[in-house]
Parts: sequence; structure tokens; C-alpha cells
Amino acid sequence: MLDLEKIKAITLDLDDTLWPIWPTIERAEKALLDWLAEHAPMTSALFANPAALREIRAEMSSSRPDLKHDMSALRRESIRLALHRAGDDPLLAEPAFEVFFAERQRVTLFEDALPALEILAARFPLVALSNGNADVQRVGLGRFFRAAVCARDFGVGKPDPRIFHAAAGAVDTLPEFILHVGDDVTLDALGALNAGMQAAWLNRSDAPWPHEQEPHVTLTHLGELADLFRQS
Repeated sequence: MLDLEKIKAITLDLDDTLWPIWPTIERAEKALLDWLAEHAPMTSALFANPAALREIRAEMSSSRPDLKHDMSALRRESIRLALHRAGDDPLLAEPAFEVFFAERQRVTLFEDALPALEILAARFPLVALSNGNADVQRVGLGRFFRAAVCARDFGVGKPDPRIFHAAAGAVDTLPEFILHVGDDVTLDALGALNAGMQAAWLNRSDAPWPHEQEPHVTLTHLGELADLFRQS
């Protein structure tokens, strides 16, 4: 059971917790493809080939394991490799990535996200904790967060306890006094439990819980969490 009185700070996942990620990525990839069609048409044709794209991503994963926690660098270097293979200028990788990245920051929040953030941020210091490359400032939510910790900068991603502890340290709070909120069963909920935090699993799709160790609370939307604190 969730111990509300023990909570001194909250860490929050971003993608698929505050907004759905795949519509955002699909839109960003389309913006990238449109830009490549104008500036690097051979690469655009390569990116339009699913098999070629899978091969490029597989090669990047195997050749650059050092980038596995840096989604931005992995995406940029994948574009660079595609440009090289297609015979276009690899220097176009930087502006091409910026087109993708700018669109990636244009997110559509879940309806419950903003009201919940307003309530939670008024009561607790909030820390964004993500394996992705969303920027809370560029997304427009920076005012709600005391700090942001991401795998790209930290070098280790969820569910490693070290990144949860880093998020706790960002607000000078011990992990046992932190509530982590996220949608991913393993990366968020189980990761938080193993890091010594309370865990709130955001289960928007009514999925079954697959692990023996259970979260402190399961939510169907963020408004339920906000209501718990409003009533306490």
C-alpha cells in the first residue's frame, strides 16, 4: 500500500506517462523524411526502405554499444550512416537530426497530465526521470520540475538503481522518501522498487502485472494520484 505520509518528492517518467510517444515519433520521422527528400534525396529513399532502415539500426546497435543510453546520439549517427551509404554528404546529419529533434519535442499531453502536474508540483519537488531524449524545457513543462535526470546524460538508464538514486539526490532526498511514477512495468515500477522507492505503476491499458513484487499503487490515469493527495 502507498504510504502518502512518507513521500517527500516524486520522480516522473515522461514518454507514455505524460504523453503518448509513438504519435510523436511518427510525426518527427515524417518531418525528417520530408527534410531529407529536399536536401538528401538518395538518403530519403534509403530511409523509406524498411529493410534498409532495420539494417542500419542493427549495425548502429552492434557497432556503437556506447550509445545505447543516448537516443539522440544513436539517432544522429544512424542518419550519418544512412547519408554515407546513400552517397549524400554525412555533414547533413547534424541539421537533419535537429529537424527530427525539434519535432520530437512537440508532444500532445494526455488529458490528465497537466492538471496532475499542477497539483503534484504545488506539493512536492518533481524530478523528470527518463531513458528518452525529451527535454522538459522545450516540451513546455519545465516550470513543474525541480530537476531532470536522463540516461543520455547520466550514462545509465532505468531500471538500474543508480539512475533512480541520482534522481533522488537531485532533490536531496533519500530513495525511501521518493515516489516514482511511470508506465513501464520493468523500467519504471520494478526499477523503482529495486531502488528502494515507492512505485506507482501507470497502467492505462489494463495490462496484467507480470512480476512477483508488486507496485505500491496501480493507476489508470494520473488524476487518481492527484486525488489521493488532495484527499490526504
